[in-house]
Amino acid sequence: MIKRLKQFTIKMVAGANMALVLIMLAVGFSDRLNPADHPVLSCVGMTFPILLLINLCFLFFWLTFKWRMVWIPILGYVATYIPISTYMPLNMQFTDPDEGAIKLISYNVCTYGGNYKYEDGFGTVCQYLHDEQPDIVCLQEDVDTWRRYAFKEFQKTFAYNDTVHFNPGPAINGVGIHTKFPIIRKERINYRSEANGSVAWYLQVGNDTLLVINNHFEGTHLSTEDRHNYQNIIKGNIKGQEAKHESKKLLITLAESSARRAPQIDAVCQYVEEHKQYPIILCGDFNDNPISYSRHKVSTVLKDCFTTTGKGLGWSYNQKGFYFRIDHIFCSNDIQPYNCKIDNKIDASDHYPIVCWLKINGKP
Repeated sequence: MIKRLKQFTIKMVAGANMALVLIMLAVGFSDRLNPADHPVLSCVGMTFPILLLINLCFLFFWLTFKWRMVWIPILGYVATYIPISTYMPLNMQFTDPDEGAIKLISYNVCTYGGNYKYEDGFGTVCQYLHDEQPDIVCLQEDVDTWRRYAFKEFQKTFAYNDTVHFNPGPAINGVGIHTKFPIIRKERINYRSEANGSVAWYLQVGNDTLLVINNHFEGTHLSTEDRHNYQNIIKGNIKGQEAKHESKKLLITLAESSARRAPQIDAVCQYVEEHKQYPIILCGDFNDNPISYSRHKVSTVLKDCFTTTGKGLGWSYNQKGFYFRIDHIFCSNDIQPYNCKIDNKIDASDHYPIVCWLKINGKP
């Protein structure tokens, strides 16, 4: 009787593990789904690291009770190697950038007040950028009511500065560029959004015209109460029907935001395709995790600098309970990226900066 029960338990656990592997595959490649067509399913990529941890528990179970079955969780990791390397790349060694490489920082500064532990958030950000000495800085939520003063401060470090605001009123948003290279011209990429946008700046870098596209895509539209409830669900403070109701509410909000974000991503990708004669750097706040349509769609036209040269999870959003890499840097094939990383030593915003070195090599 005991032997039969043991065999039945092993079969049940094996079945559950194989089902998990299939779910891992489906979730890992869910970034191919267009949120405009599948808004809810397009959000399941957020659960991918949780599935990886559950599979790890299965691995320990088999090692403890029946080691010959470890092939199931191992198969799961092998089958999902591509999404795993996207979510947390394992490029173990950093390479010294070639001479002439450009240092770029992309940073959502949350209107210079994302972390109110600093009395002077703007001054803290400016000092960080001055100390880092990047060649190009792309800022999101680069807005203020005293722009002349802001530019005066930035000009102490960067010779060329520009900001584009997207909408008037209290919910004002915008993206800016601060650089050591001359700005030839700029162009707003056309897509529908009330408080978000993408701007293409053309910079003179030596004999090259470098196209830099700075983006702030549609946000999650989660209210303070939504975020608080999400944290309580994670902690187990909300249970039962209430947890089910709040989870459904969160999922619907995220799905609707994802559906609005998709055509914005498509418009920017089309712009990239139409301007491939230039070396291109694209960066910004995607408001989307690595297993998402947003990141995958851009990766079909440009290289993801973090997945090709970074390592680890690279959380760029730093609010409790919301640990995701939602800030990204991409480049065209005629640019070589180096050592893309999330810089968590500056916490003046609800985002950490993403940093990368890039060398223009000419057309392949």
